Amino acid sequence: MKNFKGVIIEESLENKDILEKVKIVKTEIEQVTGEHKTPWIKQWTLHTIEISEIQTDKIAEEISRSLDSEHDWYADC
Repeated sequence: MKNFKGVIIEESLENKDILEKVKIVKTEIEQVTGEHKTPWIKQWTLHTIEISEIQTDKIAEEISRSLDSEHDWYADC
């Protein structure tokens, strides 16, 4: 079975419960600059995650439902 890696920006989530359902392999914090185009927050907490192939559809759906509804974030799969 294949595993997939991706990055979730914690600040993009309205509901952070999804972070308890994935394996976080690394976390980095970036200070927000003008290039980030997110002036309403001070930092991005970047969680590199790993999920199994059988989890991909379920996790993608949960991420899309968890995104901050007040600001324009996107999920790229």
